[in-house]
Amino acid sequence: MSDTKPSGQNRDWNYHPDLPLQDKSIWQWPPSPRSIGGYFARNWLRFSEFMVLFLIGLGCWAFLYPSLETTRTFAIGWIAQIWLTNLAVMIVFVGGLHWYFYTRKAQSKTLKFSHRDMMRENRTFKFGDQVKDNMFWSLTSGVFQVTAFQCVSLWLMANGYTPTITLSTNPILFCAIIVALPVWSAFHFYWVHRLLHVPFLYTRVHSLHHRNINIGPWSGLSMHPVEHLLYASSMLIHWIVPSSPIHIAYHVMYLAPGAAMTHTGYESLLIKDKRQLELGTFYHTLHHRYYECNYGNQEMPWDRWFGTFHNGTEEGTRETRDRKKKMYS
Repeated sequence: MSDTKPSGQNRDWNYHPDLPLQDKSIWQWPPSPRSIGGYFARNWLRFSEFMVLFLIGLGCWAFLYPSLETTRTFAIGWIAQIWLTNLAVMIVFVGGLHWYFYTRKAQSKTLKFSHRDMMRENRTFKFGDQVKDNMFWSLTSGVFQVTAFQCVSLWLMANGYTPTITLSTNPILFCAIIVALPVWSAFHFYWVHRLLHVPFLYTRVHSLHHRNINIGPWSGLSMHPVEHLLYASSMLIHWIVPSSPIHIAYHVMYLAPGAAMTHTGYESLLIKDKRQLELGTFYHTLHHRYYECNYGNQEMPWDRWFGTFHNGTEEGTRETRDRKKKMYS
C-alpha cells in the first residue's frame, strides 16, 4: 500500500506537506543543474530565510557592531556592545515571531504542524513554562556563547592571526563564502547533532532541547550550555577560511535568530493569505517528535547517505523507532 499523501491534516498532524518528503538535496549523482539552480534561486534570488538573516547581519555590521580596528585589543566596551546587539536582535526578532504566531495568533493554526500548543504549568520546564524555559536558555547561555565565538574571531582577525578577505580584493570568493556558509553550517550541525544523540550525551545534554516536542521560535536556541558550545563551534571555520566581519555577522545571525526560524512550528509566514516566507520545516519537526532521524536538513544529503532519513510516512516512523530501540538496547 502506498504511503503517498497530499498536504493536509490527519490524526497525527494539524498540517503536513505532501508525503513522502521528496529529495531536495543539491548533492545528487549525476549532478543535476536544475536541483543546484533551484537551491540557489530559492535561497538567494528571492525573499528567503537566508536573505533575511544576511540582511540583519549586514545591518548589525554597518550600524551596531564595533569596527574591526576597535576589536584589536580586548576591552569590556566593545565586547558588551556586541553582546547587547545580539541580545537585542534575539529579543526583537525571535520575540516578534513568537508574538505573531503564538500571542497574536495571526495565522491561527493555518500551516501549523502540531495540533498542540506549547506547554504551560509543566514541571519538565524551568519556571514550569516552556516559553519561559526556552527564553532563559536562549538569552543566557545561547547569546553568551555565540557572542564569545564572535568576539574571539574578530580579535584574531583584527590582529592578523586569521586569513581575511574583502569585497574589493576578491568579490567572487567573498560572495562564494557567503553562499557556502549555510552549507558548511549544515554539515557541521549534522555531525554535532549525531554526536549529541549518543545516549551518554543525549541524556545529560541534548535532552534539554528535546523537551520541546511541540516547538516554537524560542525553542531553536534553547540548549544545554555544552550543546551551545558545540553548536557555535561551527564559527571556527573563520579561523581557517578567509573571512571578513560581514561573514562573521551573517554566521551569528544564521546560528542564533536562524534557529528560531527553523523552529516556528509553522511551514510559512502568511500575509493576506499568501506565503511570504518559508520558515520551520516539517523535516526537522519530525526529528523533534521521533528523535532518531533527520539530524540535518532536507536540502543536504547527510541523512539519506547515512540512513537516518524519515520521509514522513508510517514506514519511516517504524524504521526510526527500530533504530532507537537498537541504540538504547
